[in-house]
Amino acid sequence: MLFNSLSFALFLPIVFCLYWFVANKSLLAQQSILLIASYFFYACWNWHFLFLLIFSTSLDFFTGSKIAEANNLQTKKIWLWTSILINVGLLGVFKYYNFFVSSLAELLSIFHISIHPYLIKIILPVGISFYTFHGLSYVIDIYYNRIKPEKSVLTYSLFVCFFPLLVAGPIERATHLLPQLAIAKKFDYQKAIEGLRQIVWGLFKKVVIADGCAVIVTKVFGNAGEAYSGSSHAVAACLFSIQIYCDFSGYTDMALGTARLFGIELLQNFAFPYFSRDVAEFWRRWHISLSAWFRDYVYIPLGGSKLSMFFTLRNTLIVFIISGFWHGANYTFIVWGLLHALFMFPQILLKRNRIYLNTVAFGKNLPSFNETIQMLSTFCLITFAWIFFRSATLSEAFHFINTIFSKSFFKEPLPGEKPISLFAFIGFLFIMEWMGRNHLFALEKIELKWIAPFRWLFYYGLILAIVFYGGMQQPFIYFQF
Repeated sequence: MLFNSLSFALFLPIVFCLYWFVANKSLLAQQSILLIASYFFYACWNWHFLFLLIFSTSLDFFTGSKIAEANNLQTKKIWLWTSILINVGLLGVFKYYNFFVSSLAELLSIFHISIHPYLIKIILPVGISFYTFHGLSYVIDIYYNRIKPEKSVLTYSLFVCFFPLLVAGPIERATHLLPQLAIAKKFDYQKAIEGLRQIVWGLFKKVVIADGCAVIVTKVFGNAGEAYSGSSHAVAACLFSIQIYCDFSGYTDMALGTARLFGIELLQNFAFPYFSRDVAEFWRRWHISLSAWFRDYVYIPLGGSKLSMFFTLRNTLIVFIISGFWHGANYTFIVWGLLHALFMFPQILLKRNRIYLNTVAFGKNLPSFNETIQMLSTFCLITFAWIFFRSATLSEAFHFINTIFSKSFFKEPLPGEKPISLFAFIGFLFIMEWMGRNHLFALEKIELKWIAPFRWLFYYGLILAIVFYGGMQQPFIYFQF
């Protein structure tokens, strides 16, 4: 199984020391150390699936070279589709086979045709959706002459399986990451310190806030409509919105911070999404690398918004349904994607989906009253859709929603003891994120304005909160994708 916190706390310093002190600015040595560490990191989950990772890497390296060498368009297309079909085929077998055959059996039963499909009992290889998309983007970019094929199999292998991003992204682009991996690094003290700060902040979001929310969320979603009131369900839905954000963005902060320790900058994956003023802006701020991937490799090739309004709506619907299906083989994820498409349709029809293109700055110290209402209403829409994302089945999701609007809404709002500290931490999180909303992560460059003793006290406070409030050890939500 994957590292627990203690194992990773031992693994990371060892790799760090080998990388900077043993490799001694040698590109070959630095790449080799990171690649071996990445394979070891992945093997700690299940070494049997290393062959799948290595096969996928070899496939795309080979087909990318063949596309570049091809003398005509037809040959290029053959190699491109070879890569696409094999990659998507592997993803389909491991992630979607059981879903499709079970759905087929249910469909045939409507016509009184009974079949007993063979279901494969195999665990989903961790990170397969992420490293598959890494490889596909590389091959597609070569096909469209956006990049040249990488000549070094070592550099390309590291691009696919660099351990900070291997199991849950962000989904990197070859144009951004490959050039960084192709040069030897010199130690940058300031960048390493920034990386450590980002790791601490991400760990705080994950183990203090996300795992704290998970305790309540699991209780209520696990007993939907039974033991708890409508208000308990409403609060649990909101807490799941906070949980999944702090869980995933916390992991991303740790991934970006870890990469910084090795002199590598990864793509920003979150830009404070719950400050969004509409759903379109939310998707420019949430899981940015995945949103951009679907935009560049699905939405635009389908015609994007350059055709008629009908095709713009159709392309939007396709992208969101695929996005939902990418997250898991369950109708709940498809409905989640469909809801986001429906949320987007009015904005597209009214041509208001591109109002908030600047996801960096709001420009004011505090949001206006109108912006506050927009943020709250957007948060409610996103939270409503998250109910389907979190529920095991559609019937469970509808039952959960029905309970929110039940007559018992104003009974006990939360199960068990009131988690005052949790809500205090959530409030602290949003205050810090608002203060740091113009930066890569909330604390970047903010704490540099503080006097040194206060800065040290602040980070010691975060570490103490992690130690005293972070004992739940919940798995990362996005490891399942």
